[in-house]
Amino acid sequence: MRVNALALRIIQQFLRDRRTLALLLLAPLLILTLMKLVFDGQAVTITMGTAQLPSELSARLDDAGADVRAYDDLESALEDLRKGKLEAVITRQENNQPALTLEGSDPSKSKAVLLLIQNALRGNVSTEALPAVTYLHGSSDMASFDSFGPVLIGFFSFFFVFLLAGVSFLRERTSGTLERLLATPIRRQEIVTGYLVGFGLFALLQATLIAWFSVKVLGLYMTGSIGYMLLINLLLSLTALTLGTLLSSFASSEFQIIQFIPIVIVPQAFFSGLFNLDAMNPWLQKLSIVMPLYYGADAMRGIMIRAEGWADIQQDAYVLLGFSAVFALLNVLALRKHRKL
Repeated sequence: MRVNALALRIIQQFLRDRRTLALLLLAPLLILTLMKLVFDGQAVTITMGTAQLPSELSARLDDAGADVRAYDDLESALEDLRKGKLEAVITRQENNQPALTLEGSDPSKSKAVLLLIQNALRGNVSTEALPAVTYLHGSSDMASFDSFGPVLIGFFSFFFVFLLAGVSFLRERTSGTLERLLATPIRRQEIVTGYLVGFGLFALLQATLIAWFSVKVLGLYMTGSIGYMLLINLLLSLTALTLGTLLSSFASSEFQIIQFIPIVIVPQAFFSGLFNLDAMNPWLQKLSIVMPLYYGADAMRGIMIRAEGWADIQQDAYVLLGFSAVFALLNVLALRKHRKL
């Protein structure tokens, strides 16, 4: 009898908490649907540039499944390779043997290009050996973790700062501290700024520690400026900080903060670069423009693997700064339900 009463109380508690019930039933369906769309998209085609290459070999590459783009000169092809429009460039050397230049920032794509070249050259009597291979970025020793590492740095910074901000700001509300502040003449924007500065100090400390540990201790591939890496990581943490404090305004317990993870954090992982965006359906790829983690991961990979400078990463930096400003403004507006100024 006591067991039945306890079980009935738990059931009634779940039925009264509609948000928890919806998360329990609908969140797994949402994530599974997203995974289906991500992994059951379209085939990835290797885009390859050719310069001064015999038509027979170009035809073989096309038959092997490559998207072959012919260039009049090698410099034009290499320029598009630097811009990320191509995965590789193949040309003919003076000894009539092919030479291959790989973009190299993604080891999985590099392996796919090498396999495609090997299949295309098989049985070609005009070619006695595999092409000489050079890398625009990275090297043949570059591991898959070196490619995923910059994305993971951004992901973990975003994830843990989001939790820190959400739970901490919620405790300020539930403990009555926020209400006492709102009873003073302090303005809403001053409250938001003060919390962001306070929490931001620890976000900066975490971002610095993660970046240092990843490069110096784990030995992740690093060719760019550590300063730019810290800047992007800090901007990503600031975005997570403002988003976490914003969503905490709509939660009444730590458990409800956790409920936002499958809805806010998990979908961003699919668009961060951990999975090949080119394999997704084109309409699904467009969702990446509203994912802060997409911009942070793109800039981090550019800095660490391709040695990109400010001219290359500034768009990602400004977008992250814009996300932070919008979330901070929404934080100010969310405080209206506590006090009218």
